[in-house]
Amino acid sequence: MSPPASGTPPPRLTLSKIVSGDATVVTCSGFLTAPYAPELKAYVREILPDIKRIVLDLSQVVFMDSSGLGTIVALYISAKAARSELQVVHLSKQIRELFQVTRVLSLFECGGEYIMMKLP
Repeated sequence: MSPPASGTPPPRLTLSKIVSGDATVVTCSGFLTAPYAPELKAYVREILPDIKRIVLDLSQVVFMDSSGLGTIVALYISAKAARSELQVVHLSKQIRELFQVTRVLSLFECGGEYIMMKLP
């Protein structure tokens, strides 16, 4: 996945959450890259003990690098340890390809519009 053309600074990662039924949806916007990935990790880990179903909405992610991908895998491990469910929804074509190329997609199940991490 290539970053957008240079000339303008990359958009910061912004995070917001809403409760929707039995899930907390965390919407990520901007770049999910090395400088910003720790923000997502801290944000989700802070709410994780109290939430049993977290949905990461990536529809507004402009670019993701290996650090962003690693953060999602780390959150999978944290969710598993907390006996929570982690879902990732609205993957762009480029992000889905990143998941496939790195074989991280094999951790997921396809289901409708979303990709859900398998938890035992």
